[in-house]
Amino acid sequence: MTVHAPAPDAPLTHTVLDDTPVGPLTLVAAGDALTGLYMTDQRHRPPQETFGAPADPDDPPFAAAAAQLRAYFRGELTTFDLPLALRGTPFQRRVWAVLCTIPYGETRTYGQLAALLGTPGAARAVGLANGRNPVGIIVPCHRVVGSDGSLTGYGGGLDRKRRLLTFERAEEGLFPEAACG
Repeated sequence: MTVHAPAPDAPLTHTVLDDTPVGPLTLVAAGDALTGLYMTDQRHRPPQETFGAPADPDDPPFAAAAAQLRAYFRGELTTFDLPLALRGTPFQRRVWAVLCTIPYGETRTYGQLAALLGTPGAARAVGLANGRNPVGIIVPCHRVVGSDGSLTGYGGGLDRKRRLLTFERAEEGLFPEAACG
């Protein structure tokens, strides 16, 4: 998956998926590219009025995102393939791109990610960029843990992070089909 910056003049639209195992997810797009996936009570969640006009959930890219998220929650999808246009600094976008390389069911530390970026002393900066990830789950920031393997901050809350990691490590889908469309 490639992480691009959105066109500065692209109008935003949004829709809400109410039927996910981690609660409602607000999807935000600029044109045909996803720019946000926000959970309720998420840290660093922009104000609702910045998400643009409501859109039909069957419009691109919302239909594809919803289908892939449902397949992920059923345990049928391990890698997302969606057009992304993420607003952030060049460093943040580099961090988000590296997050996409963490294999399903595995974790990496902030220090390991900093080393992969060629900035081994920047674990804290990587953590800050990780926390600003605008498309959690799709760009798997939940797969990043502390240097001792402990669960550390997650914008969607540690309980959601724990559930997502447990789900990905399970042999069969943790979230039944009825809970995710």
